[in-house]
Amino acid sequence: METISRISSMLETARELTIEAAQSAAASRGPSTGHSSRNLSESHIKRLLDSRNDREVLDGMRRVITCLFLAQLMYRSEPSVPFFSAVVKNVANTSLEVKKLVYIYLVHHAETEPDLALLSINTIQKSLTDQNPQVRAMALRTMSGIRVPVISQIVSLAIKRGCGDMSPHVRKAAALAIPKCYRLDPNTLPQLTGYLSTLLGDTQYFVAGPAIAAFLDVCPDRIDLIHKHYRSLIKKLVDMDEWSQIATLRLLTFYARKCFPRKMQKRKKEVSKGFYDDEDKETHNGGEEYEVLIIDPDLEMLFRSCRLLLHNRNSAVIVSVVRCFLYLAPPEYLSATVGPLVALLRSPQDIQHIALYNIVAVILRHPKPFTRYVSHFLVHTTDPPHIWHLKLEILTILFPHCGLHLKGVIVSELQHFSQGSDPDLVRESVRAIGRCAQSDPSTTGHCLQILLSQITSLDDNLVSESLTVIRHLIQQDPASHEQTVIQLVKHLGMTNNPDARATIVWLVGEFAGAEPEKNIAPDVLRILVKDFANEEEVVKQQIILLGAKVYLHHLLRNPPIEEPQPEPKPQQEYINEWADNQDDKNAEGNYEAAQQTEPEEDRITLLWRYLLLLARYDTSYDLRDRARLYKALLSSPSSTQLATLLLLAPKPVPHVPSPSETRKGLLIGSASLVVGSEAGTHGLRGYQDLPDWVVEGQEPDASLREPDVRPESADKAPLTAGEKLDRALREHESNVASSSKGTTSAPIRNKSLEQWLEDEESETEEETESEEEVTESEEEETEEEEESDEESEEEGTDSDEGEESRQLLTRRDEAQIQGSSKAMP
Repeated sequence: METISRISSMLETARELTIEAAQSAAASRGPSTGHSSRNLSESHIKRLLDSRNDREVLDGMRRVITCLFLAQLMYRSEPSVPFFSAVVKNVANTSLEVKKLVYIYLVHHAETEPDLALLSINTIQKSLTDQNPQVRAMALRTMSGIRVPVISQIVSLAIKRGCGDMSPHVRKAAALAIPKCYRLDPNTLPQLTGYLSTLLGDTQYFVAGPAIAAFLDVCPDRIDLIHKHYRSLIKKLVDMDEWSQIATLRLLTFYARKCFPRKMQKRKKEVSKGFYDDEDKETHNGGEEYEVLIIDPDLEMLFRSCRLLLHNRNSAVIVSVVRCFLYLAPPEYLSATVGPLVALLRSPQDIQHIALYNIVAVILRHPKPFTRYVSHFLVHTTDPPHIWHLKLEILTILFPHCGLHLKGVIVSELQHFSQGSDPDLVRESVRAIGRCAQSDPSTTGHCLQILLSQITSLDDNLVSESLTVIRHLIQQDPASHEQTVIQLVKHLGMTNNPDARATIVWLVGEFAGAEPEKNIAPDVLRILVKDFANEEEVVKQQIILLGAKVYLHHLLRNPPIEEPQPEPKPQQEYINEWADNQDDKNAEGNYEAAQQTEPEEDRITLLWRYLLLLARYDTSYDLRDRARLYKALLSSPSSTQLATLLLLAPKPVPHVPSPSETRKGLLIGSASLVVGSEAGTHGLRGYQDLPDWVVEGQEPDASLREPDVRPESADKAPLTAGEKLDRALREHESNVASSSKGTTSAPIRNKSLEQWLEDEESETEEETESEEEVTESEEEETEEEEESDEESEEEGTDSDEGEESRQLLTRRDEAQIQGSSKAMP
């Protein structure tokens, strides 16, 4: 018989599988046909949904959900809306799989048909009392997901019921439903705050995690709700899931800033005395004072718990731990996070990109712990531009903190990539070499030699960038780079890049004409003027500027003698002088004498006038205007001081900061840090920076974080069933312990059988004595009550109320006497 039943069940299973395969094949062929077949499929689906067979209803719901997701993928209108009334009928179906699909459909389409969606609320409310916790959790999720504002109070009551449910999965669903209810109706905030206070203290870690996420969405400023749950949350932190850990770390970081002041204590370094001083006074506190950060024990407990999360598989958890240590802990705690943070570079490129941004933000504050991981930041040939940009930046930041060997490795790597074929990589590598030379003056000479060797390259991009960086380095210390300028002048005839030539000419005019003994600027100007017409406009502008500076230096060294202005004469004297001059013009001797008295112009003045003449007939409007400006500025001796201020003023020393300096103030682990300046001055919408440290003396009382101390409140949050059971169990254990203390004075262990029997006999005797004493006291009480009754009868009235009271008293006395008689052995 068993074999026959087994065979029949196998045949039934095969039949069901065949029917399902045929139905799925028909469903796959249905949408590919025309409009008429689609209408047939809709009618067929409605017929399946109206069936009384659970299997057909399940098949119809699968087809409806398939249409729903296909419409989402193809960006079409929603073809599953016509089935709404047929789907709502099946909300009371007993099949769990049908319930899941119906709930998915309701959550998706409730906003389009709110009136029909309200018809299912009563049935969903009944599911909240189902015996299956999975059904209760699904019903709570669905009710909170139906975005109809009318049912906000019903959703609030459902959350209240879910908070006290025996199943932790239902309580988790209640925690996740709180933000949805708040977005549905913000007026329910006082009720939701009470529910959150209950869920935050839940004993299950996977309930407390969603409760914290809901707390951050609904009321993140209510820090007073966290005090009594602070230590329990830290203990549950390790067991939570990854996303709950992220929310908890964010909450505790904000909590620490608002509740733990930054206490600093001054101490003095102990200075040891000499060898021949008194032995009793070997050390004394006469050294320098230094400050030590005092960490609160509760805050240190958070740090210990965070250390265990550094081996998490989720990169966001690791970044959250780094954020906690960076903004809360002393620098020595941060060294433990460097290894796990660098290990994220082995992740995919999207995670690697975000990890590099956070690494740069940490290195800008504390670069020293990352020096031993320099090899992990070397550029690979397969790295995309957004990766190697950040790696080059990290290498330049770490460069001054590395040893000689690592500095050589970094410079050689940058030199290699500066000679590559990618113009962006070449430009960034040369700039990185310049930043390395600026950050570490001991390597400036080596970096400068590398840049000078690249001036003769055929790559114009490399040459122009190298000269720009050289110019920045020369401006750092012009006195020590005189030979560098001379060497650049030698390369002036070997380069044809206009930007490179313009940079060299500017350097000559800025630094080569200051000292008369080493002034090579006039000779360079004389050579450049010969081929002035064939130069590019950028070079011409620098040549005119060089000529103006050379001529100004010449005027400053050889100031012209200003002739005193003659006093005004009468008009008749001017007429007589004019007549005399007309007579003298005919005389040759006077003309030769006048030529001999006229002073000869020097070569620099002639060179300057020749340069102005060349610029006067140039085709560039800008160049002609510049030439007229310099000519007018240097024409009169009275404007020499103004020309000095304009042309020879000291230029500010260029400082090229790290590209991520603008991101230094942004919170690590945030999206605004990755977006950078494009996020605006205040970051992306929703960005929230860490609060300032609470002022010492204004922090909350530390006793609030004690587990037994609970502040009295008018509206106490309801306890869950699990908490009630735990409290009853603790009370029972305490009662048993207190009763055992009064009876047993000797230790329980190592007793013989005779001792056990003697203890039992003594216990029975004590019980009988205590019962006799109780009965005697009860009899005395009954006698006193009888006497008082007799007196009351004499003084009482004949009303019905007096008779009823006497009857009640007599009944009570009889019950007490019977109870005492039964208690007698």
